[in-house]
Amino acid sequence: MTVVSELILVRHGQSLSNVAFPAADAKGLLDAEAGDRDAEVPLTELGEGQAAAVGGWLASLPAEQLPEVVITSPYLRARETWRIAAEASGLSLPEPKTDDRLVDRRLGDLEMLTRAAVARRFPAEAGRRAEAGEYRYAPPNGESFADVEARLAAFLADLNAEHAGERVVVVAHDAVVLMMRATIERLGWDEVVAVERAAGSIRNASISQFLARDGRLELVRYNDIDHLPSI
Repeated sequence: MTVVSELILVRHGQSLSNVAFPAADAKGLLDAEAGDRDAEVPLTELGEGQAAAVGGWLASLPAEQLPEVVITSPYLRARETWRIAAEASGLSLPEPKTDDRLVDRRLGDLEMLTRAAVARRFPAEAGRRAEAGEYRYAPPNGESFADVEARLAAFLADLNAEHAGERVVVVAHDAVVLMMRATIERLGWDEVVAVERAAGSIRNASISQFLARDGRLELVRYNDIDHLPSI
């Protein structure tokens, strides 16, 4: 087998940024008060509960379906999601590794800025974004979605080479889940947009699953939150 036998993509639980930025943007505030570095944004209490629910889902799996390899984004919210999930499962699970290619989309000079702050400090960015298009637009010193797709293609190639035939869990970010699907299914940007319109944004603590069939990975569920309690 030339690919992993199963790939589970888990988005991290709700983070402070997931709450603070929409609230700040709705009020036109210049500061979301979510910290200075995206890599250090913590989970909220709800996010911790969502991570524990992922652990409950893991505990419900038959032994032959448990992950053999776990890789997370190095960002705090992803690492904490797995730590809490693993503890809540009560299982002996693989020690996680991190891979820098699983970080969220890097926004460079716009990192941790609200919409109002971007408009004030970088007034030319709206025009640059419109001219480049969403797929190719990269903030100053940041990444485009095309850049994210390229690093995920390299990650996936290494993953399949090093862990062929194994069950793998990846805990990362919404951009990673979305562009990992684009990479695996070789979707064009218009198709990526259509997927997001149909399935909605990647939800916190959601599970997306690919299984190996005929030497390739095939999607069997996407952006699923049936394991999360209704709140």
